[in-house]
Amino acid sequence: MTEHRSINLSDKLSLFRDLWSPRVIAELNDYQVKLAKLQGEFVWHQHEHTDELFICLKGVLRIELPDSAVELHAGELFVVPRGVEHRPVANEECHVMLIEPKGVINTGDTQSGLSAPNDQWI
Repeated sequence: MTEHRSINLSDKLSLFRDLWSPRVIAELNDYQVKLAKLQGEFVWHQHEHTDELFICLKGVLRIELPDSAVELHAGELFVVPRGVEHRPVANEECHVMLIEPKGVINTGDTQSGLSAPNDQWI
C-alpha cells in the first residue's frame, strides 16, 4: 500500500544549503516540483522548449529579462516564457519553488559552472 503524505516545504529547505542547485520534492505527470536557494547573480540563459515557473517563498527575487525585470516577493510567481533569455538575481538569500518538465537543466542552453546536477531528490 502506498503511503500518502504532505510535503513540508520548510523541512525540505532545511535539508540542503547549496545555492543555485535545485532539489526535486515531487513529480506530477512529466513535471518536477523543485526547491532552490538563490543568492547573487545567475547566468543569462534560456530554455528553448519550455516555460519556467518561479514561485518566491522567502526573500526577493529579481528576474532580469532583455528589456525589463520582474521582482518577486514571498507569495508571488512569474512564468518565464519558453525561449526568453533571463537571469535570476537575489541580493540576499532567497528561497524559490520551480515547476518545470523533467530533464530541464537549470542553466538552459548556457554551459556554466553553475549548471547543477539534474534530478536531485530530497
